[in-house]
Amino acid sequence: MEIGVLKESKQQEKRVAITPKIVSKIKKLGHTVRVEKGLGLDANFYDSQYIEAGAEVLDADSVWTSDIILKINKPNDNDVSKLDNNKTLISFFSPAVNSDLLQSCAKDKINVLSMDSVPRISRAQKMDALSSMANIAGSRAVIEAAHNFGRFFGGQITAAGKIPPAKILIIGAGVAGLSAIGTASSLGAIVTAFDTRPEVKEQVESLGGQFLTVNLDEDGSSTDGYAKTMSKEFIDAEMALFKEQCKDVDIIITTALIPGKEAPKLITQEMLDVMKPGSVIVDLASQQGGNCVLCKRDEIVEYNGIKVIGYTDLPSRLPSQSSELYANNLYHILDELTPNNDGVVDINMDDDVIRGMTVVKDGEITFPPPKIEVSATPKVEEKKVEPKKEQIQKKSSILPGIIALSVLFLVGAFAPESFMNHFTVFVLSCFIGYMVIWNVTASLHTPLMSVTNAVSSIIIIGALTQVSSTDTVSLVLSGLAIFIASINIFGGFAVTKRMLGMFKK
Repeated sequence: MEIGVLKESKQQEKRVAITPKIVSKIKKLGHTVRVEKGLGLDANFYDSQYIEAGAEVLDADSVWTSDIILKINKPNDNDVSKLDNNKTLISFFSPAVNSDLLQSCAKDKINVLSMDSVPRISRAQKMDALSSMANIAGSRAVIEAAHNFGRFFGGQITAAGKIPPAKILIIGAGVAGLSAIGTASSLGAIVTAFDTRPEVKEQVESLGGQFLTVNLDEDGSSTDGYAKTMSKEFIDAEMALFKEQCKDVDIIITTALIPGKEAPKLITQEMLDVMKPGSVIVDLASQQGGNCVLCKRDEIVEYNGIKVIGYTDLPSRLPSQSSELYANNLYHILDELTPNNDGVVDINMDDDVIRGMTVVKDGEITFPPPKIEVSATPKVEEKKVEPKKEQIQKKSSILPGIIALSVLFLVGAFAPESFMNHFTVFVLSCFIGYMVIWNVTASLHTPLMSVTNAVSSIIIIGALTQVSSTDTVSLVLSGLAIFIASINIFGGFAVTKRMLGMFKK
């Protein structure tokens, strides 16, 4: 089939749906690719690159005659008027909040696949454009905050004074939140994060953040891959936590969104009143009303020296990277739609992923799709220890002791008296030496160096008792032992001194 890609009509949109690298992959599926002239100039992709990859560069009207239209943003009225004759549109659509647009697309046996309706299941991760764009938005949110923040993110000690690190609170540890945590931590900031889902705690900490919790045993996990709405008691507790954090942090990044609903208000007027002048709030939920009460779509609002950033085009501010990721998502969807690689598209409504993202099929509205439950994390069952096994283990631990005592009894019964005297001294020496060596505190040393120095000290003590011997061999060996052990001890202290010197200015 013929696949057409047009420039985005949305103002300030720099992304493109297809990049030259993906064109060659789509052609292997049996499709023909047409792109509008000058499609990727804002994202640093030139017409010559598309032609080299095998695409046809045409005017917009010619591209609209294609069987499949690929876009990023939802279609406008002009786009809808050009959708006819069994065309298929693949783009972001948000059908839950665009019911009128959905109704206008139900005509002429056209098909509409919504990129933001891809189910949150493992098999569909490679097609999940929402996650791809959220990843970029989270990282870019930190950069926007740094641009509007008046200090460094990382702490420094300079001749002119000490610079404390910035403190950042990230509300919501989904894809965008985790991306923001990683970026902020790499810039040297102190990052704390909150989420209603306790299972993300390890992910937050692995990226260098500190996970905040409330003292309520309530889980925000759900079966659809999104966080669920919490109880009033939990919400009150988290709001109190946010207010306390607002007094201390410099930057807040909010990412809380509920599909098809207005974003919850998490940063209230009271919280803004206790924040320090110069603080920055980046609201990633601005497209659905914002998590901050003062957030305005695509604007920066200033209040008592606090900046509230409500940009909705954060992925578009990194157009090359965003376009690459989005184009990859589209390719994987086309791969699913073209199972035989023959250029024939099959919208298989028995496929959970294709059914989930198909909102209009043959001119009929198919939204909402049947609910797909995400498998919950299995609970680890505690293994019960059987008493019989414990008894066996106890018996097996006693048996070696009985054997050792029996051997000692036999040796004492038949060995000479002088042997037993020397053997007793040997055993006591081993015990005392073990206790002395392993009780050495590793101060200003590594544990290994502390132990080796303790061993060397005992060797020196033993050698000193033999150095006055009249036997030449004993004298030479004891002197050699003192010399070698002394090298080890003095060398250990020399290495320690050098290590400490590395931390001195």
